[in-house]
Amino acid sequence: MGTSIAFKRPDGKDANGYLANAARGNAPGVIVIQEWWGLSDQIKGMCDRFAVAGFDALAPDLYKGKVVPYHDTDAAGAEMNSLDFIEATTQTVRGAVQYLSKNGAKVGLTGFCLGGAVTIIGAAKIPELTAGVVFYGIPPEAAAKPAEIKIPLQAHFANKDDWCTPELINAFEQGMKAAGKSLELFRYDAEHAFVNEQRMSVHDRKAAELAWGRATDFFKKHLG
Repeated sequence: MGTSIAFKRPDGKDANGYLANAARGNAPGVIVIQEWWGLSDQIKGMCDRFAVAGFDALAPDLYKGKVVPYHDTDAAGAEMNSLDFIEATTQTVRGAVQYLSKNGAKVGLTGFCLGGAVTIIGAAKIPELTAGVVFYGIPPEAAAKPAEIKIPLQAHFANKDDWCTPELINAFEQGMKAAGKSLELFRYDAEHAFVNEQRMSVHDRKAAELAWGRATDFFKKHLG
C-alpha cells in the first residue's frame, strides 16, 4: 500500500522511510517508530493501518536498511544498543515529522518497544509534534524527564513485561503526574510486544485491538 521515500533531516542529511498516505488530502500525520528489529513488514503494516484510519503515516528507518530476524534477540539488542537515541530522535524522527507537517498538518508520534522510548524522547525534544502514543517503551530518565514532555501522551503497557516492568511503568506514571503532564495510561494482562501479530508467541489480539482503537481515537481527538 505504501512506498519507500527519502526525506531530509534538520542537519541536511538524507534519511529513508516507508510512507502510506490516507485516501483524503490534507490528512493529519502519524510517525511510526520501529521495534528493536528494524523497519519490518509489521511496522510497514501499521503504517498501512493508520492510512486506512485516515492518517498519512511515515515510518523512518532508524537502522538504515538493516532488519533483524525475530529469533535473533542478540543481534536486535546489538543494533538497539548501537543506536544514538537522541540523535535518531532529534534528526531522523524530527525530519520525518517535518516532512509530514510541511502542508500545515498536525503530526503525532507513536512507537513500539524501542520506538516507545523514542516516542517519549520525541515528546520532549521535537517541537513540531502535537500528540504521542507510547507502546511498551520507556527511555532512561536522563534522555527525557517527565517535566520535559511538551505534548499529551497516551501509553500502553503489558503487565507481563520484563523490559518495561510494572515498577518502571509506575515510576513513569508518578513522574508524569508530579510534573502535571497529560497522560492516559493503560495496562494489559499481556506480554511485551503484544501488538505484533507476526510474533504469535506474544501477540494478544484482544489487547492489541483494544489498544489500537484507543490510539486511533486519541490521535483523531488531538490531530483532527
